Amino acid sequence: MNIGEASERSGLPAKTIRYYEDIGLIRPERGGNGYRDYATTDVHKLRFLQRSRGLGFSVDECRQLLALYEDKARASADVKEIAETKLAEIDRKIRELSDLRRTLEHLVHACHGNDRPDCPILEGLSDGG
Repeated sequence: MNIGEASERSGLPAKTIRYYEDIGLIRPERGGNGYRDYATTDVHKLRFLQRSRGLGFSVDECRQLLALYEDKARASADVKEIAETKLAEIDRKIRELSDLRRTLEHLVHACHGNDRPDCPILEGLSDGG
């Protein structure tokens, strides 16, 4: 199938598919005319990559996961380790965002939001406070 059909079946833009090919995540066959010829397995890999990226895995992590997916002798512990590392990273980011939210919420509540020039938000930003 051509890239348009692969795009339609995978839900990924053709530009993303070409990028994944450029960085070696997928390797479609080439027809005699030089055009890409995507197999059903390529579309399956593209969907796999789309779901992995949607869960926040980096391109390198997707490369590792895809290699493990294709390795029928893999240990599920290897897959779990990658997922647990990603989960810990997400938890860390959630904590950081919660801290940011609390700080910003405090600054917003401290500001009267009136016509006066006094602004605790700007003061807080200027002194880290």
